[in-house]
Amino acid sequence: MENNKVLVTGGAGFIGSNFVQYILECSNDEVFVLDNLTYAGDLKNLAFAEGNSNYHFIKGDICDESFVKGLFNEHNFGKVVHFAAESHVDNSISGPGAFIQTNIVGTFHLLHAAYLTWMDGPNKLKDAFIHARFLHISTDEVYGTLGASGLFTEETPYAPNSPYSASKASSDFIVRSYFHTYGMPVVTTNCSNNYGPNQHKEKLIPTIIRKALSGEPIPIYGDGQNIRDWLYVWDHCIGIKLVLDHGILGETYNIGGRNERKNLYIAEAICELLDQLRPKERSHKEQITFVTDRPGHDFRYAIDASKIEENLGWKAKEDFESGILKTIEWYLEHTDRL
Repeated sequence: MENNKVLVTGGAGFIGSNFVQYILECSNDEVFVLDNLTYAGDLKNLAFAEGNSNYHFIKGDICDESFVKGLFNEHNFGKVVHFAAESHVDNSISGPGAFIQTNIVGTFHLLHAAYLTWMDGPNKLKDAFIHARFLHISTDEVYGTLGASGLFTEETPYAPNSPYSASKASSDFIVRSYFHTYGMPVVTTNCSNNYGPNQHKEKLIPTIIRKALSGEPIPIYGDGQNIRDWLYVWDHCIGIKLVLDHGILGETYNIGGRNERKNLYIAEAICELLDQLRPKERSHKEQITFVTDRPGHDFRYAIDASKIEENLGWKAKEDFESGILKTIEWYLEHTDRL
């Protein structure tokens, strides 16, 4: 009988909480959310799951090795979906130590606890865990920066430029090593910039919405020409579940929305929608203000999602314009989250 216990780390965060909602809706898996409830984790994000017999919440720190081992010993998880991470680039510049601990050391503790639970030694998977999977969620930022053309593929050499992306690159390599050294059933996804419900207020899109509504200056780094590939979070969750269920072990799958937009366009598009949904005497665009650029600010990210599209049949349903309208409407209904 297949083990349907799924450990979701960082499940009270932005992408993790959306994934928990998705997996509870589309499967009969028993979901255990592990989150330390630091500033980026919020139980409000998981309110939908209260009362669901397949949902369990555990507060704890993945950097606590004995705690993590104890969890695996107690619950014998059959799958791990690992979101837990420090993820804000600005914070990694001002305080990189937490990123090293959580993203590298924490990932190692999870991997090794899963290894000890699932395997009798290198390439010796226990019969009870023949369907085990460890899915590591990473970022396109590990690939560095692009010029005006080109796309990140799964073969793009790593060239991280911030303490955040360097810590994620390190964790990617540790996951890779457990596959090649021990035969661990791992798979990795690298995603582009996510947006949607439950995103922390420090991130770009919630910040633009919050500042616009409050009448404050809307800060945009440099000249606003930096480009990101935007992925609606629900589309991402669908892709994650496909990789968890059908991804080839040891492989990496890039998940991107094929929605490249300049940061200035993002701000202007949000302002135009707010001019319709929450009109003022003057356009919200007049609040856009350019501020000193971030150190080491990558110019452009863009993902080639052909592998997951062709091999697993995934395709983003939302383009940026449809997704941003849904996002703004959600935040207008949940202004306490801004």
